[in-house]
Amino acid sequence: MITDLLTPSQVQINLAARIKQRRLEQRLTQEQLAQKAGLPLATYRLFEQRGQISLSAFMLVAFALNALHELNELFTHPTWVTMDEMLNAVTPKKRVRCKRG
Repeated sequence: MITDLLTPSQVQINLAARIKQRRLEQRLTQEQLAQKAGLPLATYRLFEQRGQISLSAFMLVAFALNALHELNELFTHPTWVTMDEMLNAVTPKKRVRCKRG
């Protein structure tokens, strides 16, 4: 997968760009979003410029943009390496009855 070739810094920059786009779609200034998220403007500006922000501050920004549910969905889907792993995971297991006595 091509995204596996990204560095953590590149992912941070990509996330910051997506957040900025979302902010602009909602017609918010940096100052308005920072205030809505309860963050200092300098903290938010640093995030948009360099992608640097704490996880808790990032969650506040996502909440302010009504996008916290998107963060909550991270890592909820299983990852498979082989087709067999996927088939075993999605195929319902048959119940086996024990013989009595």
